[in-house]
Amino acid sequence: MEPITVYLVRHGQTLLNRYNRMQGWCDSPLTDKGIEDAKRVGQYLARTEFTHAYCSDTMRAQNTIKYILAANHYQKTTGLTVTPNFREECYGYFEGEDSARTWYMVGMPHGGHRTFSAIIAALGVDASKDLMHETDPWHDAEDARTYWTRLMHGFAELRRDNVNGGKVLMVSHGTTIRSIVDKFGKQDGFVVTESPKNGSITKIELNDEGIKVLSYNELP
Repeated sequence: MEPITVYLVRHGQTLLNRYNRMQGWCDSPLTDKGIEDAKRVGQYLARTEFTHAYCSDTMRAQNTIKYILAANHYQKTTGLTVTPNFREECYGYFEGEDSARTWYMVGMPHGGHRTFSAIIAALGVDASKDLMHETDPWHDAEDARTYWTRLMHGFAELRRDNVNGGKVLMVSHGTTIRSIVDKFGKQDGFVVTESPKNGSITKIELNDEGIKVLSYNELP
């Protein structure tokens, strides 16, 4: 197959981002800054021709991609697909909870790790998913296996839709982008201790060998 270059954009800042709360499958509107995040990316990518555009089925992702495509010179020929496969990780019981308090509750019983950064530095990003699933009293938070089953369906979707290769736009989420880079870019020296910023661009390539990370967390 011809290589597919995926421009992974994190959605603009939301109300829950602003207040540093867990936001996975729950949703909140873009803030004024979030709208500006989206418009800035749109201007930066205005002359980039995409064979297709995708976003997760959250409203924050859908609203972000509308602003981006509105500025794109090729918007009339760019199809848009809304897909649940590239949703954010589901945080289950912890949805909407204060982020710092949540990761303290998850990490302290498992090695005394106080923050998300400490958890992933010591145990890895996938381990953080399994620990949250275990800590969730309802066990609704996605574990790593469930999460990656969904994401790999998403990559298969991209391959099916873009057999001739080209450039693809995808608006997704912070932990999802971080997880992709950790899984497929670690061997090339990409470090994900810092979360991708709202409105940042990460590039990956889907090719015959698999998935290769080209860049991470670049701001327009």
